[in-house]
Amino acid sequence: MSNILLVEDDGSLGLAIEFSLKNEGFEVVKASSVKEAKHQFDHHTFDLIILDIGLPDGNGYDLCLYFKAHSHTSVIFLTALDEEANVVMGLDIGGDDYITKPFRVKELMSRVKVQLRKQARLETSSGILTSEHIKIDMNLVKVYKNQESIPLTNLEYKLLLMFMMNANKALRRDELLLHITEGDEVFFDENTLSVYIRRLRDKVEDDPKNPQFIVTERGLGYRWSKDVSRE
Repeated sequence: MSNILLVEDDGSLGLAIEFSLKNEGFEVVKASSVKEAKHQFDHHTFDLIILDIGLPDGNGYDLCLYFKAHSHTSVIFLTALDEEANVVMGLDIGGDDYITKPFRVKELMSRVKVQLRKQARLETSSGILTSEHIKIDMNLVKVYKNQESIPLTNLEYKLLLMFMMNANKALRRDELLLHITEGDEVFFDENTLSVYIRRLRDKVEDDPKNPQFIVTERGLGYRWSKDVSRE
């Protein structure tokens, strides 16, 4: 049974979400502040965190950074802020999904189940992928370049993993979008994908302007152009 941390300072909304989650068979622990959320996180193990951004003693962005620094638990932001800059910021710091208020309960439950499936696949993924001086350790969910760890956001990691698991295969842009959003394209379009490809190149390529790993297939998408071995 999945254990979910719900961080929401609106008492009525929190109770409604808790009831809906428990009705789906989930265990729920509630927190209404940054301090309380950190306490619960430090003393329990969670499979998913639903996180409001506006909290009385801080904000969900900083709290997400705290969670991600200590675990790879999926985070769904739940907030009234729906401007693109807020969405991108939430995803850049490690958020896995973003749903705005007001929302339908069925939509939230669907997003929750998607993230739990992703988390389950991540936990069962193991091994090391190596392509020249780039390495992904799927056991630790870490990426190395020239044996030095490089920081990737959650979405950058998903992109890199998809590329290396499909080495030498041209991947269409819509195929990449579908993979990293699990069929939900609310937050992504082709321009946003291009931004993440550029950021990923900046981190893995020796010369991002002349990429040797992530090459562009004009009119189609991108391809990881080097061989990959798996241990």
